[in-house]
Amino acid sequence: MLPLASASHRLAGAVARDIGIAILSGRSPPGTVLPGEIAAAEGLGVSRTAYREAIRTLSAKGLVESRPKAGTRVCPRGRWNLLDPDILAWAFETEPGEGFIRDLFELRQIVEPAAAELAAARRGDDHLDRMAHALDGMARHGLAVAAGRAADQAFHHAILEATGNAPLVALSSSIAASVTWTTIYKQRRRALPRDPLPEHRALYEAIAAGEGTLARARMAELIHLALADTELSMAE
Repeated sequence: MLPLASASHRLAGAVARDIGIAILSGRSPPGTVLPGEIAAAEGLGVSRTAYREAIRTLSAKGLVESRPKAGTRVCPRGRWNLLDPDILAWAFETEPGEGFIRDLFELRQIVEPAAAELAAARRGDDHLDRMAHALDGMARHGLAVAAGRAADQAFHHAILEATGNAPLVALSSSIAASVTWTTIYKQRRRALPRDPLPEHRALYEAIAAGEGTLARARMAELIHLALADTELSMAE
């Protein structure tokens, strides 16, 4: 049996997820005033403590704001922390929209090729070991299952960590979440159209060889091909 504090935290997380999905799906658009704490907690069948914790979580992510006497209101989209891994997950639990998906790939094209070039110059043996281990996991499991996608996340995370740039490393969770959710999205109706492992291996080889310009180009090509795969899925 879970301790009460742990159970309450999980319940608050579930409430935050449900409200977050309602906001991201447009069912609770910006400007919507959420029900008062007592009514909302009763309607959801949770304690007021769990509901308050859920609202604090959503507020920290920029989705809502609470003011005395004004209640809790859904914030304008420009204030949402769209790179928060939870928000990315909630967005893909609905239909995220082609524009948002393309924006994620555009962000990756801005960040990851430059990161790959830095990683080629700065990586240590531990980074290379982690990349190689992640590639083995991708090959063993494939991207159709969670274990393979986790290995894919670990590969991209190791590259960002190899840059030694703290702000870039801080983006690693968001980039990894973006990689995972777009991978899930593009195979939601059919199997992946191709095996992306060769491009990952080619990128690893460029980083291991310290070839920064080549690593940049190979990362750009990897993302370009991933977007092409996703566009096929969007077209369906």
